[in-house]
Amino acid sequence: MRILHVIYSLSLKHGGPPEGLRQLAEAYRQEGIHLEVASLDGPDEDFLRELWFKVHALGPVKSVYGYSSRMLPWLRSHIHEYDAVVINGIWQYNSFAAGRAARGRVPYAVFIHGALDPWFKKTYPLKHIKKLLYWRTFQYPVLRDALAVLFTTQTEKEQAQLSFRRNRWNGVVVPYGTLRPDGDPAAQKEVFFSSCPAVRGRRFLLFMARIHEKKGCDLLIEAFSRISSCTPDLYLVMAGPDQVGWKATLEKQAGQLGIADRIYWPGMLEKDAKWGAFHAAEAFILPSHQENFGIAVAEALACGKPVLISNQVNIWQEVIANGAGIVADDTIDGTHSLLTKWLELSENERIEMSQKAFACFSNNYSMRGAAKAIREMFEEELKATGKRSAGKHALQATAN
Repeated sequence: MRILHVIYSLSLKHGGPPEGLRQLAEAYRQEGIHLEVASLDGPDEDFLRELWFKVHALGPVKSVYGYSSRMLPWLRSHIHEYDAVVINGIWQYNSFAAGRAARGRVPYAVFIHGALDPWFKKTYPLKHIKKLLYWRTFQYPVLRDALAVLFTTQTEKEQAQLSFRRNRWNGVVVPYGTLRPDGDPAAQKEVFFSSCPAVRGRRFLLFMARIHEKKGCDLLIEAFSRISSCTPDLYLVMAGPDQVGWKATLEKQAGQLGIADRIYWPGMLEKDAKWGAFHAAEAFILPSHQENFGIAVAEALACGKPVLISNQVNIWQEVIANGAGIVADDTIDGTHSLLTKWLELSENERIEMSQKAFACFSNNYSMRGAAKAIREMFEEELKATGKRSAGKHALQATAN
């Protein structure tokens, strides 16, 4: 099967969707699925050279919406070469263009990636008014006409119904997660310590996400200041890209609270440096206000690390059910509770929670399950409609 994914960008600075697609690409390969990606990245981006799968970079674009005059013509000319299309994300041009090109020609599905969570409507009411204008004419038809609108949890699927009145689509929950990291953990730790040398030999909790209001960074700094005096040997690593320029404000907050020297900011960590940070940390913490899944949570579990998360991370119920971490409200008091409950655990209790964390990952969050579910969904549709594999014929024609 040949599947085309369409995404705004494959740059990791954009958070979960590009990281998730990179992980899904490997799961596709394990399942024998041929993947290609169309993105709005510029063709000269350095990170594209590191990817093993074929990327049709149809940018660069200069706006967040990401209009490109090249994307729709390219999709119309090439979409028949694929058996199916998966659109990653909404509210940007790649979603509109892919939906328009695929409609009536090949089956397509849309990964929402949390973009219909009512938190956005509540937090950014003016942006929601602008989205209302775009929703009816451009975005809603893409979801309505899709074979499936894909959600990573039942909670995400249910909450998506609350953002807009017109919401008739075929919502499907698919497995999601990450791949178990390979490589030597000790060597990966060394790569991390070379990126953040000051934390070598120190106890620390790891935050790894975009430095963004949604992630609850300010809550974490305030809560950490409350426990800092009683745990003078504990540090905090705040890893992730500063997309909106909020880091300076957070550093000022930490300075005013007297804990600036207890927090390290290594920026975005990739590959071995990322896995090394997970392996070296005591636990992972994410007091997010909204998280449809939280790919970094699954990555932490894959490394056997307990997760300290808010109850706005949509997999929190599975974390609690598996004894893989601690959950509290997305408030200062809730985040303080995450920290104090972790510190109250005995060494044996922390070891047991670490073991349960890895078991939670193994049982629930393998990305290969997502690859299988997507393939089976499209195979069933192709069989029902009597369509043969266009992608297979394209490969045969190329070979001939």
